[in-house]
Amino acid sequence: MKSLLLLCLLAVTALAAADPAPAPKIEKFKLGDWEDDIGYRAAVRVGDTLYISGIAAAGPMPAAIASVYGELKSVLAAHGLTFAHVVKENLHTTDLEAVKAHQPLRRAWYGQDFPAATWVQISRLYQPDQILEVELIAVFPAATR
Repeated sequence: MKSLLLLCLLAVTALAAADPAPAPKIEKFKLGDWEDDIGYRAAVRVGDTLYISGIAAAGPMPAAIASVYGELKSVLAAHGLTFAHVVKENLHTTDLEAVKAHQPLRRAWYGQDFPAATWVQISRLYQPDQILEVELIAVFPAATR
């Protein structure tokens, strides 16, 4: 019995010492040095997936929607992507009814090809005057074949 226990212990130790799977290649992108002060990155690519941090805006909802989705379009374009590559959208707002009322403005960015989406109303965003923040997950074309 002791021999079997010792054999199992040696096998577990050998497995633990084996080289782990290689870590995925991670690329981090930042818009400016101010990101270091906050402690985040504008976008992170892991393999064929691009995670875009929340882009936020203040002002009336139509202007906030235009600003947020315009910036998201720029981030996507910087990586050779469009809204057609977006598979997930997380939207946070201080006024969900205003977002719903201006739905055609958001639809203009996606056309009829919508991603999975979660919309949440919250009490406030990072800056107190911000009313809308949207984060995206996009997949590079090689992953969609």
